[in-house]
Amino acid sequence: MPIVVDIDVMLARRKMSVGELAERVGITPANLAVLKNGRAKAVRFSTLAALCEVLECQPGDLLRWEAGDGADARAAAGAEAEAESRAGDSAGAVAGAGAVGDG
Repeated sequence: MPIVVDIDVMLARRKMSVGELAERVGITPANLAVLKNGRAKAVRFSTLAALCEVLECQPGDLLRWEAGDGADARAAAGAEAEAESRAGDSAGAVAGAGAVGDG
């Protein structure tokens, strides 16, 4: 995916754990992990603002664009959709694929 999430870099710089960040931002550790690992499809601006406030950084410190082949991104999206389809409509599959926000 061409958007890379660098939350782990900021966590290391601030010497903060994922659990502490999730608590201070007000989202679940599971939703923060989805965002941190680049699996989120969207992020609410309110969540991004809270992350920036707690980590004392700018949105560009957390998100960056990397040039990539559009075909690779489409192939990855197709594979992800197929995996979600096999997983069914369980709450976990739906929660993991949605927007990360107020937890």
